[in-house]
Amino acid sequence: MSAAAFAASPEPPLLLREDREGVAILTLNRGAARNALSLALMEALLAALEGIGADPGVRAVVLRGAGPAFCAGHDLREMRANPGREAVEAIFARCTRTLIAIIRLPQPVIAQVHGIATAAGCQLVATCDLAVASEEARFATPGVEIGLFCSTPMVALSRAVPRKVALEMLLLGEPIGAAEALRIGLVNRVVPSDALEAATLALARAIAEKPRRVVALGKAAFARQVELGLEEAYAEMGRVMAENMMMAEAAEGIDAFLQKRAPRWPG
Repeated sequence: MSAAAFAASPEPPLLLREDREGVAILTLNRGAARNALSLALMEALLAALEGIGADPGVRAVVLRGAGPAFCAGHDLREMRANPGREAVEAIFARCTRTLIAIIRLPQPVIAQVHGIATAAGCQLVATCDLAVASEEARFATPGVEIGLFCSTPMVALSRAVPRKVALEMLLLGEPIGAAEALRIGLVNRVVPSDALEAATLALARAIAEKPRRVVALGKAAFARQVELGLEEAYAEMGRVMAENMMMAEAAEGIDAFLQKRAPRWPG
């Protein structure tokens, strides 16, 4: 290859997408940087999520990382290169928009975690609806070690694990292993590294077999009710159940149950 041809070689995409049987697989593709969340990578992820949300053919999403890690958090080099408050606030605002997009996405998002998931990477795992980790995966919110408390990761972490567990992780910054992450509820399943992809896809495909509109309704309702008081949550979910009962999916599902047959979901 000539020097000119080498210079003209395109940069690899920051985010990869592959669709398999109703499952969209998104791969953070900054492996050499441990998939640190640069502004450009977050913009690419946000755009992909917005496209997936409008895609009726996608019923579940898997989020994973290329290279040796899932995600090492924010790109600290980028932050130090643009240290002004306005620039730094823009980075955190973009991260917030991206994570909220995961929560508001109609399709469930499953994190496929290997290697490390630290700081904003741990935040990403805590934000996803479900998570499958390899036995070698490690999780941490280590910002306190470098004088930058993991305040935004704290939002997702404190909603995913018990309060005192979250505070211990935040105050000490020490990593926890996959078994401990499973025990505290940060991940749903832990599997050998050579079974990680298959286990994650199996979970995604099981979700993809469910009626899409009902899953979307349920995911959105779950996010709303956890922020409400007990009585308000029951009142709101009663309205959601009534809305759900008016759907063709509910009529088909109940009839199939009563007739002892497999449901034939609309669409």
